[in-house]
Amino acid sequence: MVSPSAYALVATDLDGTLLRSDDTVSLRTRAALALAARAGTRHIVVTGRPVPAIRGLLDGLGYRGPAVCGQGAQLYDAGSGRLLHALTLDREAAETALGKIEAQVGPVFAAVDQEGTEGRTLIEPGFRMPHPRLPAQRIEKRAELWSAPVLKVLVRHPRLTDDALAAAARATVGELATVTLSGPGTVELQPYGVDKGTGLALAAAYLGVDPGASIAFGDMPNDLPLFRTAGHGVAMADAHPELRAAADEVTGSNDRDGVAQVLERLYG
Repeated sequence: MVSPSAYALVATDLDGTLLRSDDTVSLRTRAALALAARAGTRHIVVTGRPVPAIRGLLDGLGYRGPAVCGQGAQLYDAGSGRLLHALTLDREAAETALGKIEAQVGPVFAAVDQEGTEGRTLIEPGFRMPHPRLPAQRIEKRAELWSAPVLKVLVRHPRLTDDALAAAARATVGELATVTLSGPGTVELQPYGVDKGTGLALAAAYLGVDPGASIAFGDMPNDLPLFRTAGHGVAMADAHPELRAAADEVTGSNDRDGVAQVLERLYG
């Protein structure tokens, strides 16, 4: 591991990583982030959540810099409340991708995150939100999912495991979308070529730093591109096996302040 003074950024996922199971950031973790900040290292959130689902959380943290949202499709400035960069998933491509997936594995349930700082999460009949604390609006027919530009599509299968569904989707959709597995019950389709790694690179360029001078924390396969872009990847104790295998080190779980454990060692 390089010297902590060489880290320009601490890049953290939210769910399963920075956030405890009750969606809070512990006092210990806040203090550890402050230690890093006093050493000149900036904290940057890199999350699959869209902007509307993190705005209140960032405000509570006193977070005022850029945040990577929507699996890398959005760069949001928390200080000004505006999007610095945003991409959308072509709705026709998304609908075609869903059709290809269903042709392969049978009927699925779908939801979408709409684009923008006020975009809604729409869920079709049968779709169960993987994160019940996040707001969602139920619709009656799938066609309503495409009523406005979308950031990404969430897909669930009534029987297949998340890993099996993600593998089938990757083998099916080609260049229509990028497929990610970002959490339990969370297989997603996002703009092709966009991921947390491209998001971190974009944020680092905005801040004028090298993305390789980052230490990154995560827990799911959608954090693999983040680890590849950062200089050092830290997996949480209960991370997905695929991410643990790719990590430079493994820390404690999110409920045991795993992010703080590493930052205290580096900066304490």
